[in-house]
Amino acid sequence: MHPIKAQISKQALSLGFDTVGFCHPSAITKAGRDLYEFLARGHHGDMFWLSENVDRRSDPGVLWPKARSAIVVGHNYAPEENPLPRLEQKSIGNISCYAQNKDYHDVMKKKLRQLAREIATTHNCDVKLFVDTAPVMEKPLAQAAGIGWQGKHTCLVSREFGSWLFIGSIFTTLELPADTNETDHCGTCTKCIDICPTNAFTAPRELDARRCISYLTIEHKGQIPLEFRKSIGNRIYGCDDCLAVCPWNKFAQTASETAYHPRESLKSPLLKDLVKLDDTAFRQIFSGSPVKRIGRDRFVRNVLVAIGNSGDSSLIDNLQPLLHDTSPLVAEMAAWALGELSGNA
Repeated sequence: MHPIKAQISKQALSLGFDTVGFCHPSAITKAGRDLYEFLARGHHGDMFWLSENVDRRSDPGVLWPKARSAIVVGHNYAPEENPLPRLEQKSIGNISCYAQNKDYHDVMKKKLRQLAREIATTHNCDVKLFVDTAPVMEKPLAQAAGIGWQGKHTCLVSREFGSWLFIGSIFTTLELPADTNETDHCGTCTKCIDICPTNAFTAPRELDARRCISYLTIEHKGQIPLEFRKSIGNRIYGCDDCLAVCPWNKFAQTASETAYHPRESLKSPLLKDLVKLDDTAFRQIFSGSPVKRIGRDRFVRNVLVAIGNSGDSSLIDNLQPLLHDTSPLVAEMAAWALGELSGNA
């Protein structure tokens, strides 16, 4: 391996990252074209930020013309247990694995800043770092850097870590030889497409976010459309189905980063407790968690969908106070949930 790349890789691994790759920022031209098509179809829904700065997002050379190399890192967050069985426990709220403890943006940024400082100081170069917070298409970059490939569920898949990798990148003016682009190893498998509860995949590697449960429970600010409520089940923040079913996960090891290990209080939280949260209690429980960013109202909206799907008429008493909640999102969904459970009373 190139000596500077070897040095950087060693530094990254010593900071706790699990995999490192190198590519040229311009290596994602096809992904840029796919992005324009995705936006033209309206598949981004309310995520209007995706259409902002689209020229920068589709071409890192526009984002930062001085960049000569991209250093891409992966951080393993594989759960200890398969999350799918929790979907059968109708009395609990199912929170996506990645959000059951610390926000990965904060965890990775701290490590990336340290790595970037070391690179800049050692090699007298300029650097910029990104963790899903700027117009950077990190999954195509990770594939170009040899870390993994974009599976049919549109997420990154690694032969070593399965579907459980967070991605970050450092752009630098340092010129480094690129690694070999990772090839597709999905084969004929379509498990991720077949398991989707809302049929959000229009084709392999084509996602209509407007139908995706992760989008509906996290990004969507309005009321969740009636046609998707039953399919959401007890998923109250995100959805892991297409990730969890990937056969490549058999090679994944449980995350070594303790910040990604689930808090006991968030592994199997009871719906009857979550639905009582006011804004203060919500902020306290989800302090430092990605869940906090959607706010109490959208979160309780999601909990009410799960309650409506629970079939548990004992939860009706928890709904009555929310029928007059100051948030229309909450009040309207409480009425829907009450209607669903009244038939089971």
